[in-house]
Amino acid sequence: MINHEQLTSGSSTLDLRIASTPARPIGAHTLILVHGLPRATGMGRQAAGLLPELAEHLASESGWLVATGTLSGVGSSTGTFSASQWLRDLAAIVDRVHEEDSRLSLAGFGFGGALALALAASDERIKGVATFATPAHLEPWCGDLHEFRQALVGAGVVGDESELLPAEELHNDVLSINPLGSVAQLPPRRLLIGHGSDDVEVPASDARDLLEAAEGRGELRIIQGAGHQLRADPRMVATLLGWLDRHR
Repeated sequence: MINHEQLTSGSSTLDLRIASTPARPIGAHTLILVHGLPRATGMGRQAAGLLPELAEHLASESGWLVATGTLSGVGSSTGTFSASQWLRDLAAIVDRVHEEDSRLSLAGFGFGGALALALAASDERIKGVATFATPAHLEPWCGDLHEFRQALVGAGVVGDESELLPAEELHNDVLSINPLGSVAQLPPRRLLIGHGSDDVEVPASDARDLLEAAEGRGELRIIQGAGHQLRADPRMVATLLGWLDRHR
């Protein structure tokens, strides 16, 4: 079962879906799925397209409450991308689904994993983070700052191009997210780092760098033959389900 609602985050209205199952209720456990940042033309509408289905599957198999929201500018959510705004969006989702005495974890894909680590570094309510295909080094991941901005315009994660930050300001705002510094603050809370061995967008060495920054206090899963898009990979799903099951 999945419920659909809207959530306000600053001037943005976010789409939020919350999946649950009556078959194996574990009310004190909640997972939030965080989508990545699309840069391919027209992908802003589809960036989180598979996550509601994944949320239902994870809820059914684990008994956890599983939420997923589309952040500003993605899907049918209003607003425009900035790293700072997306961090506020994710904080608003956490505020909405967190209940006192509940155990809350985040699972982020790509840049969404970097956001999850950043929020967890400052929010002790978050008891665990799983990242998949997440860059440890955002400057090379961004590439040329003007091309980066233009890619986001093409992807359609803007309400209006005039609302998108200028190239240098946008680049600096993204670099304010510090995955290595954030992951270092996560232990002793739970950490899972998943990555495809054949990821051409984010090298698998970034996963190892994240684990090293956490002083090895986490689980590393390199999925052989997998590329960057892990959301629909059954091995990723099995890895995440196993992680959830070990931390009831």
